Amino acid sequence: MAKSPVAPVETKRSRIFILDDHPILRQGLMLLVNQQPDLVICGEAEDAATTFSSIEKSLPDLLIVDISLKGTNGITFMKRCLAKYPDLPILILSMHDESLYAERALRAGARGYIMKKEATENLLEAIRVILNSGVYISKSVMSRMEEDALEPGQRPKGPLERLSSRELEVLEHIGRGRKTRLIANDLGLSIKTVEAHREHIKAKLKIDSANQLLRYATQWAEDVTGR
Repeated sequence: MAKSPVAPVETKRSRIFILDDHPILRQGLMLLVNQQPDLVICGEAEDAATTFSSIEKSLPDLLIVDISLKGTNGITFMKRCLAKYPDLPILILSMHDESLYAERALRAGARGYIMKKEATENLLEAIRVILNSGVYISKSVMSRMEEDALEPGQRPKGPLERLSSRELEVLEHIGRGRKTRLIANDLGLSIKTVEAHREHIKAKLKIDSANQLLRYATQWAEDVTGR
């Protein structure tokens, strides 16, 4: 008697949610991830405002977050997200150089940080490492963090590295052409606090005037985001 064919066992695919305000990048990530036998995109969003409700509906195993978002910063969003979903692992994807943001993101709770210029196989490796309860850190970031741990304060830092995470966030908003009142509204700060951050940024970057700061911030924003 012929045996009935055995139906193949379907492998459970880990669910990935993407938060990025570049439609083309989201589409590229969706194509890449959905081609993997163990991964699937369960949702996407272009801004932080709609992400929380989408997460509740899609129940992702991993959240990929761009560090530069409309109206906020990826690290700030991540902190809010982890306060609500403490067990949801987050991978930060960024155009920003690792030396500027990677350590900040990891210390804020990210499970990994990868630059958009990395090869696709590195991104897939980062996703799988994190899904297996690991942390994805590049060799250069690991080396820098070990150096700082062994000799705190000894490694010379560039001007931008001396800025706090909040100051970097304000600098990015200035580079996008946002006025002080709008920055305050976006970040939930008072106008006086934003003005204080502007003065601290000018001092740390050795910039004398508001116009010089605007030019610096605009050029920096264009360089790191390609916008």
